[in-house]
Amino acid sequence: MIRYNDVVKDHFTNPRNLGDMDKPDGMAEVVSMACGDIMRLMFKVDGQGRIADVRCRVAGCVSSIAAASALTELIKGKSIKEALEIDEGDIVAYLGGLPPGKTHGPAMGREVLEAAVEAYTGLQVAHKKP
Repeated sequence: MIRYNDVVKDHFTNPRNLGDMDKPDGMAEVVSMACGDIMRLMFKVDGQGRIADVRCRVAGCVSSIAAASALTELIKGKSIKEALEIDEGDIVAYLGGLPPGKTHGPAMGREVLEAAVEAYTGLQVAHKKP
């Protein structure tokens, strides 16, 4: 049986920033070929170039839902450049850890963030490796 800590369980049962938004500045959706989970990220940028609002939609497991929720909290209020500094390890740390073999959710989070930023800027992001 897989055991998740209380932070992960909270983000799974009460995901932050869940839903859609009208006319996002950046939006992307990724599908995990390994497990079939789907993660969508949408954000709006304010006049100072900061992520003012962010939303996510996830169809997936505990790890993916918790990771998407954590990602939205981590990037809100950050500049695009600052948001792109966030990696899978930061998401795992924010959640207080994940069981072995359950890090595909944070990896998807990083992937969807990069894709949404690419959609916003029109420029390819230099993909970070964990």
